[in-house]
Amino acid sequence: MGQVFPRSANIIAPVSIVVVLLLIGAAVGFVILYPQTYVPAVRDQPIPFSHQQHVGDMGIDCRYCHTTVETSAFAGMPSTQICMNCHSEVKSDSDKLALLRDSDSQGKALVWNRVYSLPDYTYFDHSAHVTKGVACVTCHGQIDQMPITVQVASLQMSWCMDCHRDPTPNIRPRDQVTSMNWQAPANSDPIRQQLIADYHVESKTSCSTCHR
Repeated sequence: MGQVFPRSANIIAPVSIVVVLLLIGAAVGFVILYPQTYVPAVRDQPIPFSHQQHVGDMGIDCRYCHTTVETSAFAGMPSTQICMNCHSEVKSDSDKLALLRDSDSQGKALVWNRVYSLPDYTYFDHSAHVTKGVACVTCHGQIDQMPITVQVASLQMSWCMDCHRDPTPNIRPRDQVTSMNWQAPANSDPIRQQLIADYHVESKTSCSTCHR
């Protein structure tokens, strides 16, 4: 029986397999790393809450409600008691706060719907960023101007990696981390570089930093 395939097939076959595998890898990498168009989504909440009113108009510090942002990976959601510290007196008979009063009287915690959510295979530590001088507005935007909270950052890997490769533009004094209106002085890079040294900022880019 004569030879069915030419001798060149011995080379073409394995090369074709390698090329296909490389194309698949490139396609997966493109999907993960390419900055895609992001459209913010609005999450329904058990009680209407305006950051614009509480943060922007009233000047409440982020840490008053997000109590563990400086000490824990999770920033924390406001408990019923935190809300009732004010609303036991302020608008205490508002129909919009009926669920809050029920939560307080029944001892049943409110369940807020998280606006920012990462997949289970991705690790993020709020305290590690806050204590290194990364501001709330870096990820959450001008939340003091939001009557309804929306996610402004895509949280895609490429977005995170841009900062991890060069954190300098996003570093500020620790006492300004929760400030919504802080402006860096002109030619501030030397100041930020000094803060990076003072705060021991080690911006890691290895996979295991976020994928554990």
